[in-house]
Amino acid sequence: MKRVWITIALGLSLACSGAKQKPADDRIPVTVAVAEQKDVPTQLRAIGTVQPLSTVAIKALVSGQLTRVWFREGEDVRRGQMLFTIDPRPYQSALTQAQANLARDQAQLRNSEADAARYADLVKKDYVTKEEYDRITSGAEAARAVVAADRANVENARLQLAYCEIRSPIDGRTGSLQVHGGNIVRANDVSPLVVINQIAPVYVQFALPERDLETLRARSGRSSIPVEATRSSGGKAVARGQLSFLDNAVDPQTGTITLKGTFPNTDRALWPGQYVNVVATLATQSNAVVIPSQAVQIGQGGQYVYIVTADQGVEMRPVTVSQAIGQQTIIQAGVAPGETVVIDGQLRLTPKSKVEIKNKV
Repeated sequence: MKRVWITIALGLSLACSGAKQKPADDRIPVTVAVAEQKDVPTQLRAIGTVQPLSTVAIKALVSGQLTRVWFREGEDVRRGQMLFTIDPRPYQSALTQAQANLARDQAQLRNSEADAARYADLVKKDYVTKEEYDRITSGAEAARAVVAADRANVENARLQLAYCEIRSPIDGRTGSLQVHGGNIVRANDVSPLVVINQIAPVYVQFALPERDLETLRARSGRSSIPVEATRSSGGKAVARGQLSFLDNAVDPQTGTITLKGTFPNTDRALWPGQYVNVVATLATQSNAVVIPSQAVQIGQGGQYVYIVTADQGVEMRPVTVSQAIGQQTIIQAGVAPGETVVIDGQLRLTPKSKVEIKNKV
């Protein structure tokens, strides 16, 4: 009998213990954000490289000794500014000789023309034969041709002398000096004397997938497309410009189309050869519903989000994504402005879960 009471007591004890240990509904901690409605720009992003608007390799057009360099390496120069001087004395002598030859042949021409005028009167009076007159007039024509050739030689000599002064053809910045004063330079040598880059304004070249081609063509036909450039390390835009070039063919190997943006670059924020992040703004989408991109999940039925309900439960709702822009995603359908979406902790959630909001972004 004693054993029966002990057994009953143990059973009651275990029953009471089990009632006390019944777990309450666990709430899953999550981080949430509220869906916003705002105007969002439609943008295309790429990595681009800065290129000079124009590049000129300065070469000598005549041979001779380089007597003077008029600039310092890395200095800004203006169009028409003197860069180099080549010893002009041999070319000055050639010009003087060509001018002397011209003066001599012009004197001979005047004499031949005077003879031709006299013989024209004499042949009318039959004092000279027609053959003698033709010979004199032919000599005058030959003298005119010689004078014309002399004038061409003078102009060529003057041009060669002008080539002894090398001036900048553009506004730009000089690079490393390849030939210093005192050296002998040759006409049209392979190596340039210096290279000048025009960097204000400047190009930024980048490539976009061919799927964006139709959008680009349609948008560029209506108005200009603004382009922003930021440094590869991130941060705010360092320069703003306009899309100025759309290539005439898609690269079949990469499936991309090449574009260029022109930037004023008056503050020299962009430098040739530099890598930058490029953002081209095609349009602005008004009253778009925006949520953090990390809220969007992918399942067997497509993309979805978890919506937090009024009773701290969750609703698994399919969504239609319009566009992802950086850390934000534009929702075309599925989420209303002001609804709360889960952005962290989704892996532990089920449609019957209850949540505890630990953080709100």
